[in-house]
Amino acid sequence: MEMLFISLLVAASVGFAAYAVTILREERRQRREMADRAMAVANPGGPGGAARPGVLGWLLGLARGTAARFGESVKPREAKELTKTRTQLVHAGFRQPGAVEIYWGLKAGAALVGLTLGALAAFSGRVPTQYKMFVVLACAAGAFYLPGMLLDMRVKKRQKAIQHGLPDALDLLVVCVEAGMGLDAAIYRVCMELAHKEPILSSELRLLTLELRAGKSRREALKNLSTRVGLEDLGSLVAMLIQTDMFGTSIAQTLRVYADSMRTKRFQLAEELAAKLPVKLLFPLIFFIFPTLLIVILGPAGISLMKMFGGLNK
Repeated sequence: MEMLFISLLVAASVGFAAYAVTILREERRQRREMADRAMAVANPGGPGGAARPGVLGWLLGLARGTAARFGESVKPREAKELTKTRTQLVHAGFRQPGAVEIYWGLKAGAALVGLTLGALAAFSGRVPTQYKMFVVLACAAGAFYLPGMLLDMRVKKRQKAIQHGLPDALDLLVVCVEAGMGLDAAIYRVCMELAHKEPILSSELRLLTLELRAGKSRREALKNLSTRVGLEDLGSLVAMLIQTDMFGTSIAQTLRVYADSMRTKRFQLAEELAAKLPVKLLFPLIFFIFPTLLIVILGPAGISLMKMFGGLNK
């Protein structure tokens, strides 16, 4: 009887332990899914987003892990340099925890590849002896700075896309707020409406909405939005919204005034581009269009003159 009772206690203990482990694993899986969804919202379609299945996903994960371990050993130790790199990566949309290490690993790996290619090109016999060291150093330096140039291009492209979609988002935000919606609900509505037309701006607004739902104050969430994007116009809008929230003024009136200024700024930018167009067309006209016109206009006359002088010589 005692053995049976002890056996039942052991079985119950094992069952409770297994149940507890199952619950913990399920909670961990849900937290991981929530973190993956938040990362996918913050960086849609990027390297830190949803993992790719199969062998390609495994190879990408292995490459990221190798780059992160390599970058951990070669990244600069100065806090200022690390902060600058992290800010650029955030502006470009790379916000996973090991983005800085992966970036410096890619830079160091690209430098090694450039050094190898430069050495192969220098000692192939086609480069003069006095230029061999220059070729090696030039290839290594070019490969080292290439990831930084690509990162700057991505930052500018992303900021340009947000700059392009901001006036439309402000107009929609004004309509929603004047219709009676709160600012948080209006921001969520705007990000849903712009999901297909302006996906980058929509993802930033969606992340702002998630921060507000998670319990952050509106002021902190708006400041995080300005820091993530790094755009001057968006920073001015955030400052106006924070001041409006602090002093209790009308949000709809503030948004309408700023939307009008953004619309005027877009019109002025279009006028500036139109004014620069004649100067930009000058060189194509001189080197490509004018010679063609001269050939078409003066070509028949030149042929006739050649025939006439040829007949006189006979």
